[in-house]
Amino acid sequence: MKSLDPTADSRQKPFAVASAPAATPIAFVRAIALAYERRGLSPARALDQAQIAPQLLEDDHARITAWQMEQVSDTAMQELDDEALGWFSRRLPWGSYGMLARASISAPTLQVALARWCRHHGLLTDDIALQLGTEGDTATLAITEARDLGPLREFCLVSMLRNALGLSCWLVDSRIPLLSAQLAFAAPAHAEAYGVLFRAPVTFSAAPTAVTFDARYLALPLRRDEAALRQMLQHALPLTVLQYRRDRLLVQRVRQLLGAPQSVPGAHAATALPQHSADTLAHLLHVSPRTLHRQLKEEGATLQGLKDEVRRTRAVELLHRTQRPIKQVAEAAGFVNEKSFIRAFRAWTGQSPAEFRRLVRV
Repeated sequence: MKSLDPTADSRQKPFAVASAPAATPIAFVRAIALAYERRGLSPARALDQAQIAPQLLEDDHARITAWQMEQVSDTAMQELDDEALGWFSRRLPWGSYGMLARASISAPTLQVALARWCRHHGLLTDDIALQLGTEGDTATLAITEARDLGPLREFCLVSMLRNALGLSCWLVDSRIPLLSAQLAFAAPAHAEAYGVLFRAPVTFSAAPTAVTFDARYLALPLRRDEAALRQMLQHALPLTVLQYRRDRLLVQRVRQLLGAPQSVPGAHAATALPQHSADTLAHLLHVSPRTLHRQLKEEGATLQGLKDEVRRTRAVELLHRTQRPIKQVAEAAGFVNEKSFIRAFRAWTGQSPAEFRRLVRV
């Protein structure tokens, strides 16, 4: 199985190398070259396959494209017969990670599949241990180190996290945005590249190495079967993150952001629903406004429709359960004034807020 590179785009072709964005640090290629050196072998063919000039390894600021990283990793894994690329005290022969994927494909949910992946990875090597945990609404995938991984440490830890995340996205056919990433090693010279590698706030020198994400993704059912797995392994396609435009929890995440009350200085109500614009929501969700609208449409929803739903639910709850004046209910439901609230509420229910309150209390 090839390296699971979240910066990759499976649609890239060899002729696109020159025009594709170069974001992967050359340090990762050096780590692969070191794996060759330890085996007394030359990385020349792997570099040539990926169109990486050998002198590029001497340039600390050099970057390569996702396609190049995929090519050099794939060739190295096969030539070294080690899918771990020298990270561990024993080789992981070609097909090892495919075996782990097969053990996970029958799981009913991502949580079961990822837990199996972590547990079974311990059968391959005890140099590191992967743990999946949840606390409240947050899931954490963490790595603990049982031995000194030496100069391959960074490449190993980063690759393991990205591989597990890439597999998870493939299994549920959905993008899984990260909330945070923390790395146990100090910030490297190419630290700025981590914004692309993880697309989340990154903290260095923080043990254990881990990523966090919304725990609701763990409840998603797997959307791949044995036939899909065989096809994926046969073609050795990279399992990526960015190729998954669809976020199957996007509607829930937008609804959650729209429904989180916030303090409003000077307002009569203690808290009010936020008046998030499409630009604000897109920023919070780490997508473009255009992508936000497109993905909501793919899920059969609209931003205005979700705003109306959340506001209506909040207004109905306050009218039914409290004695707040209509003006305060309007503020709490995220409206700028009472008049616009009454107009919207009548469109939703066919009644004014006052009429609705009287009827539900009869």
